[in-house]
Amino acid sequence: MIERRRFLTLIGGLAVAATPLAAVGPARARPAMRVHRDPSCGCCEAWVAHMRGSGFDARIEAAADIDAVKRRLGVPDALASCHTAEIDGYVVEGHVPAAAIERLLAERPAFRGLAVPGMPIGSPGMETPGMAPEPFQVIAFAANGRTSVFADFPRGWGG
Repeated sequence: MIERRRFLTLIGGLAVAATPLAAVGPARARPAMRVHRDPSCGCCEAWVAHMRGSGFDARIEAAADIDAVKRRLGVPDALASCHTAEIDGYVVEGHVPAAAIERLLAERPAFRGLAVPGMPIGSPGMETPGMAPEPFQVIAFAANGRTSVFADFPRGWGG
C-alpha cells in the first residue's frame, strides 16, 4: 500500500509540474529593434522607453549623421522626424506608437515603413505635462514614394 501511495503521489506531482509547460506552448519572440538617433536628442530616449515598456528589445545607436541614415533607409524627407529605427525589415521613423508597430509586424504589409512626421505633442516620447496631446497620424510609406494613412490618433496615442 505504501508503494502504491508513493507511486500515485509521484505521478500526480509530475502531471501538475508538466501542465503549465504543455498549456503555454512556444513563446513568440519579437525581433530586435535598432534605433538610430542624434546624440543630442533627448526625446528619443523617452520613445525607446515606450518601446521597451511595450516589450520590444530596442537598442540605441548614436548616429553622427542621422540624415545619412534616413537616406540610406529610404525615409521620405516630408516624413522625417528625430530618430529612425529598423525592425524586421521595416523602417520606423519618429514617434510611432508601439501598437502601430505591433500591427505592422502582424499584418506584414508591402510597405517600406511607418512614420510620424515631426514631433507631435502627446505622441509616445513627446508627452508634455500641462499640454494637451495633438492629433497625429501614422503614415505608411512605400519604396516607390507612395504614402497612406496607417493609423489615426485624433486625441494623441492614449498612454
